Amino acid sequence: MLDAIRKHTQGWLAKAILAIITVPFALFGIDSYLNQAGGNVAVATVAGEKISVQEFSNSIESVRNRLQSEGQKVDAALLDSPALKQSVLDGLITRRLVNKEVQREHFKISDEQLNQHILSMPEFQENGKFSEDLYQKTLQQNKLTAAKFESGIRSDMVTQQARDGIAKLAFAPKAIAEKALQFAFQQREVSTVDVKAVDYIKQVTVTPEQVKQYYEQHKDKFKVPEQVKLEFALLSAAGLMNQVSVSDQEVKEFYDANAAKFQGDEQRQASHILINFGQDKAAAKTKALDVLAQVKKNPKRFEELAITNSQDTGTATKGGDLGSFGRGAMVKPFEDAVFAMKVNQVSDLVESEFGYHIIKLNGVTGQSSSFDQMKPQIKAELIFQKAQAKYAELSEDFSNMVYEQSASLAPVAKKYNLQLQTTQLMSRADGAKYFKSDKLMNMAFSDEVLKEKRNSEAVEVSPNNLVSVRVVEYKPEAPRSFDEVKSGIEAVLKLEQAVKLASDKGASILAKLKSGDTKEPLDWISSVIVDRKNAQGLSNGVMNQVFRINTDKLPAYAGFLDENKTYVIVKVIGVSNQLGDDADSKQTAASEYEAAVAAEYVSAYAASLRAKENIKVNTSVLFSKAE
Repeated sequence: MLDAIRKHTQGWLAKAILAIITVPFALFGIDSYLNQAGGNVAVATVAGEKISVQEFSNSIESVRNRLQSEGQKVDAALLDSPALKQSVLDGLITRRLVNKEVQREHFKISDEQLNQHILSMPEFQENGKFSEDLYQKTLQQNKLTAAKFESGIRSDMVTQQARDGIAKLAFAPKAIAEKALQFAFQQREVSTVDVKAVDYIKQVTVTPEQVKQYYEQHKDKFKVPEQVKLEFALLSAAGLMNQVSVSDQEVKEFYDANAAKFQGDEQRQASHILINFGQDKAAAKTKALDVLAQVKKNPKRFEELAITNSQDTGTATKGGDLGSFGRGAMVKPFEDAVFAMKVNQVSDLVESEFGYHIIKLNGVTGQSSSFDQMKPQIKAELIFQKAQAKYAELSEDFSNMVYEQSASLAPVAKKYNLQLQTTQLMSRADGAKYFKSDKLMNMAFSDEVLKEKRNSEAVEVSPNNLVSVRVVEYKPEAPRSFDEVKSGIEAVLKLEQAVKLASDKGASILAKLKSGDTKEPLDWISSVIVDRKNAQGLSNGVMNQVFRINTDKLPAYAGFLDENKTYVIVKVIGVSNQLGDDADSKQTAASEYEAAVAAEYVSAYAASLRAKENIKVNTSVLFSKAE
């Protein structure tokens, strides 16, 4: 194991950052053990053991919860990004691997250690103390037995124990640590100049003989891959939508059952005139009716009449203005009245515990969506739900039929009212992109489908889309003619020679600069100050060079050919150390370095375990878009 660790411990700073992102051994928290019932689809398998979609989704949710608990804004796009999904899955895979390893090595967590950990978990705390009732209630809500939950916690604690043990192997002598820290916190002032291959293209001449010779020597590069034209039957939920129907009654029932979903955060802006009951309720009503009559006669006087008559001291001076409010903010009779009114409407008398109200609705914001507004959307949603159910119902029979009647797709098309479709000729790679399925195209080129002319197995190429194909035309691999490729070869040869000219020129300039000859005018970019975290717009290739240059003598130079076929000369003008001289700064930096070295050891340990096990990732599930 130590050999594997030494082999993988390269680039500690980058690996440390990666370790922070993936947190391969960190406890995902209680969410890792809750809501795991059901779900047979695996996002990955580790040595035959499944990582379910449910477990993966719970872990993504744990990341969301952790970010929110740290006060960070959670970007939905980040949580659905391939990078984060891959990182979370890597963490789950590593945890599985370490679990297996610690079982082999007989790591153990005592009952006392387990009990103390659970007693301290914040999810089960009430008023700073462990609550047995909350513990049992949480497990019941998530359909977990105490034994299953505690087994999961024990497993994760053992994993953490293994991580801590590996991390303790990391050792950095003080002198090396200080040197590494100074280098890590260093800033460098940098400038660059480009010697571009494209600028030398016009100086290059390529003869027809050179082009022909290249073609003859590299014929393997100029082949058209084998191709197939496919007929296919597609059973899909979308295609079944015209075979299902939804009644208006079903739409209304859905709307009523999900009323809260369509209400939105409706706010009402209103004013009122309040006449208190006082000692004589009848007299109060008479006065209220009199004021109401004046308002009805001239609604524009509402504000004036509120100022002179309203007995709500908090709003009278403002013309009765109550501002904006939502449901639940006012007493029920008042709320019922105001939420039934139209803008600029004046109510009749509304009686509440406070007296008689005359209400004017001034405006509405965040209005609820009415049934008529939502009807088309709800109907479409219900139709698709029914189509999905029908798809699930028919999928098995569709799969069986294309297999049992493998000589043609016509029977299955007729039975399910499907339109058979035909592709153009396409390679295995093109077909995989077209159908979004490597599996289906591997079947298309299999002997069973290609040579025996049978239908392929039905493959779910994406959620709710099941496809079977058969080959109607095949073209074997063939060389491209010289005429087809000669212009491309000529361009390649010109670029190769131009790159050599640019590299030779760049190397010549670099040699002069290193010898102290700076007479040749060069188009240096304006210098920037960079550190390992802030590239200031410089490319990764340049940054890789910047901190490799020996700066004993300044200015210092280096040169390299980048991915754009440009020879880049890098000049380091100045160096400064940003590591503070005070003891606290040094201690903080030293701790960070120690943690980085430990993370590197842990990362190497995880890599050594992965190399020994069979791991399969279901990428179509992993990178599917969140619904």
